[in-house]
Amino acid sequence: MTRAVGRLLTAMVTPFTEDGAVDEPRCGELARALLDSGSDGLVLTGTTGECPALSIEEQIGVWRSVRAAVGEEALLVAGASTNSTQESLEMVEAGSGAGADVLMLTVPYYNKPSQAGLRRHFEVLAGATSLPCILYNVPSRTAVNMTAETTAGLASVPNIVGIKEASGDLAQVAEIVERTRGTEFRVWSGNDADTLPLLAVGGYGVVSVASHLVGRQIASMIGAALAGRTEEAAAVHRRLAPLVDVLFIESNPAPVKFALGEAGFDVGGLRLPLVPPSEDSRARIRSELARHRVDLPVPV
Repeated sequence: MTRAVGRLLTAMVTPFTEDGAVDEPRCGELARALLDSGSDGLVLTGTTGECPALSIEEQIGVWRSVRAAVGEEALLVAGASTNSTQESLEMVEAGSGAGADVLMLTVPYYNKPSQAGLRRHFEVLAGATSLPCILYNVPSRTAVNMTAETTAGLASVPNIVGIKEASGDLAQVAEIVERTRGTEFRVWSGNDADTLPLLAVGGYGVVSVASHLVGRQIASMIGAALAGRTEEAAAVHRRLAPLVDVLFIESNPAPVKFALGEAGFDVGGLRLPLVPPSEDSRARIRSELARHRVDLPVPV
């Protein structure tokens, strides 16, 4: 891998204008704010970035605009795949020229491939780029769980450097860590609530949604855990747990986009089929947000 991928990556929302277009200037502003509030790098056009509702051209436009806004030093991970291997190749091949340092490749959704199909899909995509690739296993959205055996097999591909694990299965995470021990393959949590337990079984970090709001606090938790200050890390985890819960009270990213607006950083609305949170959910988000210090710098 040509550059280090940090432990705290924020899965950035995609801001929209009032008429529903991608707001590229706001993408850059948000990216800079996130990097200034604890994030080691950003994941663009992933689940939280509403990738299923964006065209390939729009996604690549987000990569380019964020790179232009943050400069060459910031670490950018581009969500660069769909459920079509052939279509994904277009995004993979565009990655390096559009500002990506790393590509994130998601388990294909809807197709429901076998483990052999998953392995071949990722081998083809990784083989089409010189960029490092991080896999993304999120069975709640794809209807397929990529097993620890398949993941460990893919770790032998030279430029597949890790996985974002959102299975919620710590036994599976532990097995991946054990099977890839002695290599540089890394495991990031795909669920904010699992970050501390994942670190405890040998995981590396988190691709976070909550870090839009409390990035420095999540970074402090990770730092405390790595330094062996377990009580301190656990206290941060417990304090942030209710906030994490309300940020997933409805389908991501509807709650976090609403919370960002409440915190003073407007990122616009959502694209159908996603809709804003219900009034009850909004009230719960407001109430919980009021209990926390927001780390994100808010524009004047």
